[in-house]
Amino acid sequence: MATIDVHQHLWPEPLLAALARRRREPRLLRRGDGWTLRMHGEGDWPVALADHDPELRLRALDAHGVDRAIVAPSVPLGIEALPADEAGPLIDAYHAGIAELPARFVGWAAIGLAEADPRALDELLDRGFAGACIAADALASPADYAVLEPVLAVLERRGAPLFVHPGPSPRTLAATHPAGAPPWWPAMTRYVASMNAAWHAFAVAGRPAHPRLRVCFAMLAGLAPLQRERLAARGGRSVADPLTFVDSSSYGPRAVDAVIRELGVDALVHGSDLPVVDGRDLALGEAVGAALRERNPARLLAPEMSEVPA
Repeated sequence: MATIDVHQHLWPEPLLAALARRRREPRLLRRGDGWTLRMHGEGDWPVALADHDPELRLRALDAHGVDRAIVAPSVPLGIEALPADEAGPLIDAYHAGIAELPARFVGWAAIGLAEADPRALDELLDRGFAGACIAADALASPADYAVLEPVLAVLERRGAPLFVHPGPSPRTLAATHPAGAPPWWPAMTRYVASMNAAWHAFAVAGRPAHPRLRVCFAMLAGLAPLQRERLAARGGRSVADPLTFVDSSSYGPRAVDAVIRELGVDALVHGSDLPVVDGRDLALGEAVGAALRERNPARLLAPEMSEVPA
């Protein structure tokens, strides 16, 4: 059985080139001998292109004992939330580049939110994409699930999973970085809040409408599962079932252990979020490691994904 990381980011060359050609956010800017990323609602970030070198990433997979990595679009960039005429070329560049990567990499499909196209998703699944990655802001209320129902219906029919990742929707794309806030501010405020909202909206609307849909929430769903007691005190219901998963990205052993105690180990999968964080071993023991890296990803993904790539 393959060891799987369900959450990495790797910007392929066609996407890098498309971002460098843009004249407004999101865009890559050449500064001196390096590159800077500029996007909506966040401060400028230096980008090390070596972080997105496929050969160097293959070495990282070996170093981390990973057979297969599922590559997600970098949703906080806001590409999917752009108007359709801007989003289309960037999304196409991402898909084209992911298809050219070595066999140990599989992509999560990106979905343009201004004009979500279920037929395009069907075609991407035919091409071998693992499922669809959708911004948490686009799934942050019960009404949002109705808007994206055609796309979610394709995933459910095809037996392909949904991956919910922090990022803007068209209505939240214009968010600005607060004056005086440090660079980590969005990751600790908007990201966490949006993942909490998406988790609870899925319980209210997503799961009842799509009972056979497999879904994974990045970053432990912003620790939303730990709010169960507060939720129950207000008459709400939790979403804890065999088809709902959370990945461990950006958290350490204390938070992961707490969520395991709440949801059970079968609900967690390994997601490193490379290269944003280093994807270190959680050191929770061999049995937990095997569950998060092998057994549970095999239940989340299509059966062929759990085979060790040649």
